[in-house]
Amino acid sequence: MTTTIEDIKIIDTDTHVTEPPDLWTSRLPRKWASICPRVELNQSSGLECWRVGDEWLNPVAYYSVAGWPEYPPSHPPTLAEADSGAWDPAERLRRMDEYGIYAQVLYPNIIGFDTQVFMTQTDSDFSLACVRAYNDFLTDFASEDPNRLVPIAMLPFWDLEASVAEIVRCADLGHRGVLFANQYENAGLPPFVDPHWDPVLHTASEYQMSINFHASFSSKSSMAPSALAKLTLETKQSIARDPSNRDARAEYARLGAMSVISNHNAILRLLTSGLCDRFPTLPFVSVESGFGYVPYLLEAIDWHWVNFGARDAFSERLLPSEYFRRQAYGTFWFERGTLALLPDYADNFMFETDYPHPTSISPGPASVVDIPRRHAASLLEGLPDDVVKKVLHDNAARLYRLDD
Repeated sequence: MTTTIEDIKIIDTDTHVTEPPDLWTSRLPRKWASICPRVELNQSSGLECWRVGDEWLNPVAYYSVAGWPEYPPSHPPTLAEADSGAWDPAERLRRMDEYGIYAQVLYPNIIGFDTQVFMTQTDSDFSLACVRAYNDFLTDFASEDPNRLVPIAMLPFWDLEASVAEIVRCADLGHRGVLFANQYENAGLPPFVDPHWDPVLHTASEYQMSINFHASFSSKSSMAPSALAKLTLETKQSIARDPSNRDARAEYARLGAMSVISNHNAILRLLTSGLCDRFPTLPFVSVESGFGYVPYLLEAIDWHWVNFGARDAFSERLLPSEYFRRQAYGTFWFERGTLALLPDYADNFMFETDYPHPTSISPGPASVVDIPRRHAASLLEGLPDDVVKKVLHDNAARLYRLDD
C-alpha cells in the first residue's frame, strides 16, 4: 500500500487561499476606497480584521490555523504569524511538497464565507468588481504552477447575466470549476435547482466547469443569519473569553460536525429535482462533506422514491442513486471506519485536506494528524490499489481536467 501511494500524484480537492490584505485595494479603482475590502485594526477586538464598507468581518488570519499551536477557534493574530503557505503561492507549493501533495484545488475564505456582505452593497458595479478582482487574484496565484494549483471561480450569483459572463471569462483564465451555494433562498433568490439558474448551469456545462457546493457556503442572508451560524459565533466568542470553558469546547466540536448538514440536503435536492436530467453531463461536487453518510443517504432516498410513489410519478427518470453515480462527487479527509464501503463508490469520491482550516489535515502542535500523504496511506490501507488511485488522483484529474 505504501509503495502504491508513493507512486500516486495526490490531488487535494479542497483547500483555501487566505486573501492578502491588498487583494482589493490594489485592484479596485480609488473611487471605491471608502468601501473597498481592506484590513484595519478593530479597536474592540484589538485585531487586524477585514472591513467592507462599515461592516467588520473576521480577523485577517482567522482561517489560517495550519500549524498553529493552540486549539481553534484560537488563530494567529496577524498574517505574519500564520503559515505563509496560506497566502503565498511559492510557499504553498513548498508546503505541498512537504505534505506529499501534487496538486490542490483552491477555494476562497472571506469572499466565500461572507458573500452576503459583498452582495448587499448598494453599488452593484462595486460588488461585481470585487468578485472579478478575487478571480483575477486567484488566477495570478495559480500561475505560480498552473499544473498544480487549480482555481475555482467565485460568481456574482445575485446577477445572472454577470455570472454567465464571469464563467466564460474565468474559463478563459484557466479556472476549472465554479463555487455554487446550496441555499440561495436564504439570500432571497430561487433554490439552486430552480430553472432560474439554467443559464449559469448551461454555460458551466458548455465550458466544462464543475459545480462545487462547499460546506458552509450556503448564501446565508446578512439580515437573517442561520441559527447554526449564530450559535457557532456565540460559541466561538465564549471560548475566546474563557479558553478553559469545557462546555463551550464541547459545543464547538458538535457544531463543527454539523457544518456539513446543508450539503446533505443539497445532494438530495440535486438527485430528486430533475436537474440532472436537464444537465446530464454537468458534474456536481459536494465539497468538505465526507463519505460515510452517503451509502445510507442513497439507499434511503431510493427506498422512499420507490415506496412513496415518486418512481411511478416520474417513470422517465433514473433512481436518485443512479444520478449520483453518473455525475456527482464528494470529498473526505478524516474518516476511517466508513471507508470499507468506499470501493462501491470509488468513481465518485476524492481526498481532501481543507488546508489551512481548523478541521484540516495539517500537522502541528494542536493537531493529531501526520502529513497528508502518510495520513491518506493510513486511511486507505487494505483497499484495492485501483480504488486508492481513483480517490487520490484519477477522479480529480478527470473532473478538473489536469494534465500530469
